[in-house]
Amino acid sequence: MTMTEAVLAKHLGRLQLPYFVQHAPDLMTQAARESWSHGRFLEGLVAGEVARRDEALIARRIQAARLPGIKTLDGFDWSWPKKINRAQIQHLFRLDFVPPHGNVILLGAVGVGKTHLAIALAHAACLQGLTTLFTTAVDIVNALAAAQATGGVKREMARLLKPAVLCVDELGYLPIDKFGADGLFQVISQ
Repeated sequence: MTMTEAVLAKHLGRLQLPYFVQHAPDLMTQAARESWSHGRFLEGLVAGEVARRDEALIARRIQAARLPGIKTLDGFDWSWPKKINRAQIQHLFRLDFVPPHGNVILLGAVGVGKTHLAIALAHAACLQGLTTLFTTAVDIVNALAAAQATGGVKREMARLLKPAVLCVDELGYLPIDKFGADGLFQVISQ
């Protein structure tokens, strides 16, 4: 590595441009070989850095969403249940319900794919740049109960309501005790 390359790598590192640091030498070689203009060379570096940052942002959104795994609509088994409205489900993935603060409820028997669709919907929201949180009804009740014990219900509610998309799974799957059903929901409605 020449002195100029070392200084360039140091400055690019300080500017937090890791794509530039990693790919500049190869792009310089390619640019020289193919007689790129300075603008074309810079465009290649900048486009790569933007793509790297976009990928990192999506990864952070997915991590913050607390998805129990990655599911997609493409991975959904449309052969079961037989009476699912495929066009309606696919329309949901356009996320048109998000801007007007709409709600979506997936109802059905155990084992028909509601959780798969909810995870896939949350994942799609992350990919489209929306903040998302995936949780269960029981986890919400437990978190609110713990928050009430420490006087932090408002803070916990703010955490739950902050994401653009909140996916609540297993609603009605497990019973919620009387405290959770009566006490917390009275606190929330006050």
